[in-house]
Amino acid sequence: MFKRHFFIIAAACLVGLMVLAAVLKITLADDSKGGAGGPGRGGPGGGRGQAVAEAVVTPREFADQIRVLGVARSKRSVNITSNTTELITRVMFTDGQRVAAGAPLVELQAREEDADLIQARAQLAQAQREYDRFKILAERGFAPRVTAEQAETALQSARAALAASEARRGDRVLRAPFAGVLGLTTVTPGTLISPGSVITTLDDTSAIRVDFPLPERYLGVLQVGTPLIATADAYAGESFNGRIALLDTRVNEQTRAVIARAEFANPGARIRPGMMMRVAVQQGRRQSLSVPEAAVQYEGQGAFVYRIARGEKGTTAQRVEVQTGAVEGGFVEILSGLDNNDHVVASGLNRIQPGAPVTVGSATQKGGARAAQAAR
Repeated sequence: MFKRHFFIIAAACLVGLMVLAAVLKITLADDSKGGAGGPGRGGPGGGRGQAVAEAVVTPREFADQIRVLGVARSKRSVNITSNTTELITRVMFTDGQRVAAGAPLVELQAREEDADLIQARAQLAQAQREYDRFKILAERGFAPRVTAEQAETALQSARAALAASEARRGDRVLRAPFAGVLGLTTVTPGTLISPGSVITTLDDTSAIRVDFPLPERYLGVLQVGTPLIATADAYAGESFNGRIALLDTRVNEQTRAVIARAEFANPGARIRPGMMMRVAVQQGRRQSLSVPEAAVQYEGQGAFVYRIARGEKGTTAQRVEVQTGAVEGGFVEILSGLDNNDHVVASGLNRIQPGAPVTVGSATQKGGARAAQAAR
């Protein structure tokens, strides 16, 4: 009897638990539906979500710029070399010295040239004496005039021979072809040099030239005298102003670019030949709509943003395809797709779905960002 009552009670408890479980399941299902779209549970009417930032589409000034890389070259540059194999007898400069045009730098051994010079001077003196004597005799009628003319020809030949000897002797002294600054050298008196061996370098760094490729499509808008700006890694945050000094006469058939030469003033010789320069050529400035870089997502060849749309049922994030232009100062130029004063999501884009509900704070700053809420 006791066992039968026990089983009845147990069965009643089991049925009660099953009914309770069913009620809880229905209740949780209703809550889930209300959370997905009902008011006050993350739907259009409101809800709690992840923090993002909002930005306002505003006009901003942009510059059309062509950015290229180039290598700095001195205004004039040359390697001081010898055209013959010879010993160095004198070095008449120091490393890093600034020299004038024509300054002697190195003297080579010139024993044969010195001997030829002495001989040429002696022959000139002898030819001068003979010419003077025969000229007087011819004028007095004691010698035929042809003899005086022959003496005059010999005198001119002697003068030419002396000039040639002096030129050969002068070639034994290497001189600076222009004013500039000398580089480092390792030669000393007694060093044997050969043709083509670099004795030192000479650079005119009063101005700097930078050659860079310029796409041919810009030939119609750029010309000699166009201003430009260059920067160098050695001087972070500092820019150098220059201009286009020359455009090459030919366009490269493979790269479809023309070589442009820019000139920069170089006070203090801070820019050195061989430095890498980043050149920016400006074509003018304009006003365009802009958004922060963080607000733009790129997909393939296109770009999009999430525009914040406010409606009767709440605020949502709408994906909008945009056409972008220049990027400058942390902002992207918007050519199409948005209007002035549109509101866009500026961060957390990878966690937003098109049409996702969002809630936005109260204060908005143009051109900036503010805290917002986007539903998960």
